[in-house]
Amino acid sequence: MKVYHYKKKFSFENGASLPEISIAYHTYGSLNKEKNNVVWVCHHLTANSNAVDWWPGMIGTGCIINPQEHFIVCANILGSCYGSTGPLAVDPKKNQPYYSNFPFPTIRDMVKAHILLREHLGIEKINLLIGGSMGGYQALEWSITEKKVIEKMVLLATSPAESAWGIAIHTAQRLAIEADYTWKDHSHFAGSKGLKAARAIGMLTYRNYNIMVQNQTDSDNEKIDDFKASSYINYQGEKLVRRFNAYCYWLLTKSMDSHNIARGRGASIESILQSIKQKVLLIGVTNDILCPIEQQQVMADNIPDSKFVTIDSAYGHDGFMVETQKVSAHISAWWK
Repeated sequence: MKVYHYKKKFSFENGASLPEISIAYHTYGSLNKEKNNVVWVCHHLTANSNAVDWWPGMIGTGCIINPQEHFIVCANILGSCYGSTGPLAVDPKKNQPYYSNFPFPTIRDMVKAHILLREHLGIEKINLLIGGSMGGYQALEWSITEKKVIEKMVLLATSPAESAWGIAIHTAQRLAIEADYTWKDHSHFAGSKGLKAARAIGMLTYRNYNIMVQNQTDSDNEKIDDFKASSYINYQGEKLVRRFNAYCYWLLTKSMDSHNIARGRGASIESILQSIKQKVLLIGVTNDILCPIEQQQVMADNIPDSKFVTIDSAYGHDGFMVETQKVSAHISAWWK
């Protein structure tokens, strides 16, 4: 992991500012002489900048996004806890972590930080910008902000604005965190039990009925407690608590709620989509209940140079990360 320290004031969309920020990132492969082989990966909610690690089968040697052919970049988003400035970073004015005092970053603020890193790396063109779920939010915003920099996009299981359904889910998750009596303690472990509950809520939207019944049904008809499904949800919650942070999770769900490509642009979502000139591949998961294919269909109906395909996956929303063979085949046919 590398870190770019931006030593100037960084202003947020809501008017707040920080005296400086750090952006953690990974790169793979090399920039060619023509500087036309850049693939930038925008990551989802709880991921980090090590895209090869969290997207195996999609990024890496022998994959569709191959460091032997491409210069691949992935940056950790503002507000996260994986190296970029966020609630756990130290406030230089107070010499202690920001915690609840960290400013609220919108998706546009995250893209603003990506652009600073792009400039630092000397990248003039991004041949392919790819992102799924929250990563797709960033990619869409970026394509509108820097129309001449982004050449092509792959958007997976994402939408042009956060839906009322998504906002309601995130609100329920934040309520779970806020119900933890340790919430807002000035500690890295504040709200941990609430984060576990928030993750449990999230898992019910990342998966679906079929995969849960298929994998977590007990064969013992006499059982009255300690069910497999309960153990699975507890395990997923505990796993996230070990690697993430409640302050960051609470904040980044607010960031997702802010996503709306029409905000402040004096036009409808449809009109903004119609202004996108990049070649775009849209990939939806047929049984995704978090970002259903209806949302991708709106984009397909309005982005002029777009192709829309769907994949079936028992994993629901997480299918965009799990079904790498299906996703890669569609990208290969469209891109190559």
